[in-house]
Amino acid sequence: MQFPQWVVERVVARQGRLHPYDTLAAERTAFVVIDLQNYYTQPGYLGECAPARATFPAVNRLANALREAGGHVIWVQTSADGADDFWSHHHAHMLTPARSARRLRELASAHEGFQIAPGLQPHPQDERVVKRCYSALVPGSSRLDEVLRERGVTHVLIGGTVTNVCCESTARDAMMMDYATIMVDDALSAVTPAEHEHCLNNWMLFFGDVLSTDEVVQRLVPVAAPVGA
Repeated sequence: MQFPQWVVERVVARQGRLHPYDTLAAERTAFVVIDLQNYYTQPGYLGECAPARATFPAVNRLANALREAGGHVIWVQTSADGADDFWSHHHAHMLTPARSARRLRELASAHEGFQIAPGLQPHPQDERVVKRCYSALVPGSSRLDEVLRERGVTHVLIGGTVTNVCCESTARDAMMMDYATIMVDDALSAVTPAEHEHCLNNWMLFFGDVLSTDEVVQRLVPVAAPVGA
């Protein structure tokens, strides 16, 4: 992503350089893929973000590169089961009754909308995490923090959709919980290019780094093979 000069100048003034991480140790790095479910990516669903489908090759490529290097891939899926109760304000006041009912139906765990979208390549060894609201790290939303800490993760790569909603919400919480957090530009999508770019500009200014899939792969340091292997 090409950042405006004013963003570059402010980031460099704050931290001394544009990109803070020269290397990423694979065993301490997780690629957290947010909400690439049918509900958020496929035509006909209420939550469709059509540009998400174009990110699938980058998501698959980064996931494969991280697995091969000995890192971690975590697929986060939203479930609306019970959301009219635990997220009652959102469903009662931020959505029309028709949209609320449709979200509850199409994003239920038993509905096809909950499933990972076709074209993506999750592997059996990848972790699956179910979240209840925008951020996977807000208390009570999911077990993502537990999964990251169990695996010794210190660096989090964020991909998925929507850039400026669930991805940004989870990323901000990760940063404030002291994870080094990187938004992966071409593995993210928003409804419009402007929303995507504005989100990532603001992210760079205050929260963490933004890299492309290629830039992440170039920085990955694979887990060393055991002596004699």
